Amino acid sequence: MAQAFGEPSPVPALAEIEILKSILNLLADGVLVANQDGRFMFINRAAHSILGIASQGLSMSEWSETYECYPPGGVTRIPPHDLPLARALSGESVEEMELLIRSPAQPDGVWIIAKASPLRNEAGALRGAVMVFRDVSTKREDEERIRTFANAVEQTADSIVITDRNGLIHYVNPAFEQTTGYSREESIGRTPAILKSGVHDAAFYRDMWATIVSGKAFRGTIANKKKNGEIYFAEQTITPIRDAAGKITQFVAVTKDVTEQRKLQEREYQMKLARAIQQQFYRISAPPVEGFDIAGRTFPADETGGDYFDFMPLPDGCIGIFIGDVSGHGISSALLMVELRSYLRAFSTESLDISKILRLVNSALVRDLEHASFATLFLCRLHPPSRSMMYASAGHVPGYILGADGAVKQVLQSIDIPLGVIPEQTFGCSAEIRLEPGEILVLLTDGITDTERPDETQFGAGRALEFIREHRQDSAQHIMRGLFEAVRDFADGLPQRDDITAVICKINR
Repeated sequence: MAQAFGEPSPVPALAEIEILKSILNLLADGVLVANQDGRFMFINRAAHSILGIASQGLSMSEWSETYECYPPGGVTRIPPHDLPLARALSGESVEEMELLIRSPAQPDGVWIIAKASPLRNEAGALRGAVMVFRDVSTKREDEERIRTFANAVEQTADSIVITDRNGLIHYVNPAFEQTTGYSREESIGRTPAILKSGVHDAAFYRDMWATIVSGKAFRGTIANKKKNGEIYFAEQTITPIRDAAGKITQFVAVTKDVTEQRKLQEREYQMKLARAIQQQFYRISAPPVEGFDIAGRTFPADETGGDYFDFMPLPDGCIGIFIGDVSGHGISSALLMVELRSYLRAFSTESLDISKILRLVNSALVRDLEHASFATLFLCRLHPPSRSMMYASAGHVPGYILGADGAVKQVLQSIDIPLGVIPEQTFGCSAEIRLEPGEILVLLTDGITDTERPDETQFGAGRALEFIREHRQDSAQHIMRGLFEAVRDFADGLPQRDDITAVICKINR
């Protein structure tokens, strides 16, 4: 009988197998078929490409000798009988199972996800097993990169905010919560305007917004406000994020809190300003006085202190010699030193009574000083014609008069408490002291006596006086310079922490 038109022709079984093989070889997933003895009967191209298996007829035990299989996170190999294909040969259907497979050709391994099922004939007898698997190495690498990125974003010390194109916050990291005080729940769905401090005007934010919507990154320092109202300074970079079509879909803001850095910069600026203020008065030269060699010098520390010395003509041909030390460091101490100098110069023109001068200066300072601030001051009234002096000392370190032989003739101890402590405090002064030719008046600050070397031994007044005794034939200026160098040599490399100030007054023969 002739074959009816359109009726399919019978295909031999062998041809069907070849068609099936061709179809399986076109699959992106690997396919392994084993008989009931565990020998590979079919391996498609993808399986060969992924695992490198090429030999049909290879048994699973032979394959396991070369290929090592590990579970996720495991360091112990999976036994051959627990592999998906082996389990399927025992009649078990294996759902997705993730494996790392290493071989000499792929020492780093390949990650796969495999399924395996038993193969049975029409009677239900087990005839073999089939395993289908796909390579997920790239996917795992991508996921690992995403996890690494997510961990970095979550753990970085800088605040990170992601908004949509309209500025609504979609994500904030823990650093943002810690810095601003706003929780993630309080931030999501709002805009970064919650951080506006009022420091910047509307034009600033318009320019910033215009920059990022144009596709450019914005970089700048912004004053933001925390939830508790505290202002902080942030270096911020806002970057537009585009989709595959080039359209801006999001903005990512990375913010670094630089408040402490700005405070440090401000402090450094204040220190420079304070130092400039002080150094205006460190250039003071002693007035030329017949029969006397007088010099004063301050060697500033890196950190601003409050040392002070001054020379000033007084009524009746007297000379005022002042040396003092203002408590603290920084610009406040420098300004207080300027204030002290101004008061001294103003009140010294009104009276020869150095006790009264100290009382007036103290009353003025008490009104202006902050709590726990004070100043020590040694005030000497020198009368050159009679070679005599009187002094008053408000809490200052002792002064000394050295005899012509360099020995200590008299210690000029402090008489009263420092300035600025008690309002309406009265001050005393010494009796008149005669000065003889060859003697030396020595006035110091504690920057000399308190200098330490690494073993914490202090330079002390004794070493200072010994140096002056040994160099008493030098000029007052040379003694000053040499004393400073001796102090710094004694420190043995330790940084200078305080100003070093001294006044030397030599009575010539």
